Amino acid sequence: MMDLKKILQERFGYANFRLGQEEVIRHVLDNRDTVAILPTGMGKSLCYQLPGSIMEGSVLIVSPLVSLMEDQAMRMRQNGEKRVIALNSFLPFNERKRIIGQLQNFKFIFISPEMLSQEAFARKLNGLLISLVVVDEAHCISQWGFDFRPDYLRIGEFLKKGNRPPILALTATADEKVLNDIQRYLRMEKPIIQRHSLDRPNISYSIREVNSAFEKTAWIKERVATTVGPGIIYASSRKRADELAMELQLEGVAVQSYHAGKDQEDRSIIQEQFLNGELEWICATNAFGMGVHKDDIRQVIHDHLPPTIAAYIQEVGRAGRDGRQAAATLLYVPADEHTTSFIIQSDMPSEEEIRHYNTMISEGHPSEKAAELASLTETGKRVIDYYTERYSLNDILLRLKGLADEKTEQLQQMMHLIKSGTCIRQNALSYFGESCQSKPDECCSNCGLGTSDWLQESENRKSAKERVSWDERITILLG
Repeated sequence: MMDLKKILQERFGYANFRLGQEEVIRHVLDNRDTVAILPTGMGKSLCYQLPGSIMEGSVLIVSPLVSLMEDQAMRMRQNGEKRVIALNSFLPFNERKRIIGQLQNFKFIFISPEMLSQEAFARKLNGLLISLVVVDEAHCISQWGFDFRPDYLRIGEFLKKGNRPPILALTATADEKVLNDIQRYLRMEKPIIQRHSLDRPNISYSIREVNSAFEKTAWIKERVATTVGPGIIYASSRKRADELAMELQLEGVAVQSYHAGKDQEDRSIIQEQFLNGELEWICATNAFGMGVHKDDIRQVIHDHLPPTIAAYIQEVGRAGRDGRQAAATLLYVPADEHTTSFIIQSDMPSEEEIRHYNTMISEGHPSEKAAELASLTETGKRVIDYYTERYSLNDILLRLKGLADEKTEQLQQMMHLIKSGTCIRQNALSYFGESCQSKPDECCSNCGLGTSDWLQESENRKSAKERVSWDERITILLG
């Protein structure tokens, strides 16, 4: 049997594998399709980097976000792997063309799912020896929100049948439906499911009901001023993320907002500042966090109601990756249920919009113009286009109604988590078919949280009033 620990030590500098890593790597080396469900912070990237360094040929990694693939590629280069490239549709045409022409020189090739539909890339890829296909953040296959990408669903269609490379699907959370979607859409062949508990005993869960958005803001300001960071504050909208960041900046907190309304360069700078400790807090929509490798996040605060338990667990799982104590707090106003319901349904095209879009297409209008005339969102258009390639209009209407009903049910499950009054940890785990084996002292607000002394600002940290504000820092830097 191959001595994987020796390879781990020699090539990656680690003495031991983390939980689940070695098993996944052995399945991959045995050319088995594998779904690895490992908690955030368990080193999922090693599950393809190590076998990829041994296997002949290249490793193709399909990744949902430009920032995620660029961050992973950068980290691999820093660790000595120079045969790595990140390829996405945001690159200038000439740069993309140059990289595609040299694709055979790279061992690890990161791509966005949309690249698979580009003819020049697909043609070049067919001439390469691909030893492994990795689908990172594979839960995106089954989700609707900002990261719903029909091109994810086309990955299985793109891969050749028969003598194709093994597929490794990686995710931190997957209930049975998501797991089934991953296997079906990727056309996996009798995959091995390597699942490990999602329980993170070092994270304490707290749910606080308040009366208004004003009370939420006041609570957040007090919390940030008197407790430790770094931390992420999740908001339901770009506007709210900006508002919270501004409120905290006025208190002298090193904070910025992050959302898809900012251009790519600004988002990259903000993320890097957070990773480097120049920013202590981030106020963000759910566009932030996936693939952010910051081990010392002490708090995750939800200013809004997440639409699903899976989304909630994904986001709070970004805290405490270093194994030290971390806190997840969800602030809840009764009206949040209606707000979240409106948000998740607003991206869903109505029957009238779908029929209007279909009529415009049949009359010869370009798809972009047809979508505009039918008042479709960008997400709605992508989804309808995907289904139109495969189903009749009536089937599309039925399928999208099913998706809408499913989203409503998932929101009700989230509401049960909030209102049940029983252990938050146990309720969340049961959603994924797990049971809580033992409760930590700092479990949740329903079980009791004790004094949480670790959260308090230490004496050698500046209070909010003593921190230098952003405009003062700019004045100092620029004179």
